Amino acid sequence: MRSICFVLAALIAVATSATAQQQPFDAPAAKSSTRSAAADAEGIPVPKKSRVASLASSEKLEREATAQYAKLLDSAASQKALAPTDYPQLQRLQAIASRLIPYTHRFSNRADDWRWEVNLIGSKQVNAFVMPGGKIVFYTGIIEKLNLTDDEIAMVMGHEMAHALLEHGRERAGQQKVAQAATIGASVLSQVMGYGDLGGLLASQTSKFTLLSFSRGDESDADLVGMDIAARAGYDPRAGISLWQKMAEASKGEPPQFLSTHPSHATRIDSMRGALPKVIPLYERVQATKTGDSTASDTSQKSQ
Repeated sequence: MRSICFVLAALIAVATSATAQQQPFDAPAAKSSTRSAAADAEGIPVPKKSRVASLASSEKLEREATAQYAKLLDSAASQKALAPTDYPQLQRLQAIASRLIPYTHRFSNRADDWRWEVNLIGSKQVNAFVMPGGKIVFYTGIIEKLNLTDDEIAMVMGHEMAHALLEHGRERAGQQKVAQAATIGASVLSQVMGYGDLGGLLASQTSKFTLLSFSRGDESDADLVGMDIAARAGYDPRAGISLWQKMAEASKGEPPQFLSTHPSHATRIDSMRGALPKVIPLYERVQATKTGDSTASDTSQKSQ
């Protein structure tokens, strides 16, 4: 974890106890009507989870994530960089999260039992993440440097939620176990065949690029699942495109895609554009409902 390099003046009054500052909040559970078979058939198909993930324990990863989260908050609080509960940007993030969380069940029923929590840390880092178990962190840098709208924040948050819901961390842990086993096996075989450490070197390099490939796939899945969750919550999924256009502008000089663990910005944008026909109807339905509710309210007020 990089050290926090920027502290907002508005956060100077933060108390030293992170756990006392931020309490988990329980978002309202999605109603059964939002989980109908018809609704689940729409939008982005639920990605299949890798069998490799079964090599690692969900419960263990969630416990470890909760412990690391607490340490991060303690560290931020000690540097007076943890946003207080009444800080407007934190309240903004919590409001967006409360709209997204009811739609996470479709991608993981484990999410129903998570103690979701949102925190904001003052830092120049353009970063945000959601740990296994629903622990959310945003850095002020990503909001301020990219001048994010609510729709774009929902895309970031939905993307990071997707990583946790699809258990990409668990999958990576399983992949590491497979890679370690492959490295050991190849090394032993190369010794038997008289090739010294060559086999171990080749196995290590193969494992490295296999893990990179998996990572790109995870990122692509998270992009689309995040769009789906945000659209169901009433956020415009087209904001995913404007978000990554901003990301591309902010990260000029990035390495080429084949040397990166993430897809290129252009690849992400093309993929998200291609998925819009699947998620725009979800968003438009929510907007139509809001318009209908507003019209009904206006009619009621006029009749009084």
